[in-house]
Amino acid sequence: MSDLAQVTRVAACGMITLRGDLGSAKLTKAVKAVTGQAMPTSGQFLGDATSGVAWMSPDELLLVVPYADVAQNVAQIDKVLVGHHYLAVDVSDARAVFNVSGVRARDVLARLCPVDLHPDSFGVGQFRRTRMAQVAAAFWMHDTGFEVVCFQSVGHYAQDLLAQAAKNATGTGFYAPDM
Repeated sequence: MSDLAQVTRVAACGMITLRGDLGSAKLTKAVKAVTGQAMPTSGQFLGDATSGVAWMSPDELLLVVPYADVAQNVAQIDKVLVGHHYLAVDVSDARAVFNVSGVRARDVLARLCPVDLHPDSFGVGQFRRTRMAQVAAAFWMHDTGFEVVCFQSVGHYAQDLLAQAAKNATGTGFYAPDM
């Protein structure tokens, strides 16, 4: 039997939690300056694996940036938002990131997360915060699969979960083999 998908741990992914008034023009300017992206809407991820922004809650975003640029990007946010109420924190080392790719990547996550992953319900650029088995996780879909984020403290457990869910060529039977 072959694996349903490939699970790869992503090394050194830069992440910044940004909290504040998401309707603020200044906050939108800071997001654009750091990621090159517009303000996402609820349940949306804008960008790619190296730079992007995810909507986490009505007052929180997750900015994905190159790991080496995190401190510089936090300083840039501080400069743009001086005098405004906000929080910008480097959470890179507190998070584990996995790439789940392949024709059955949906099946892998469907085995672990209570999310409707049917292609009519979940597509490229969509983002969810959820549970993955017993741990908090979030993921977004891109052209070749999903990026999955969880706390670093449960990273080994999450990697084992994803690897186990990727085994077995039959899949869940819920989704067509194409993305």
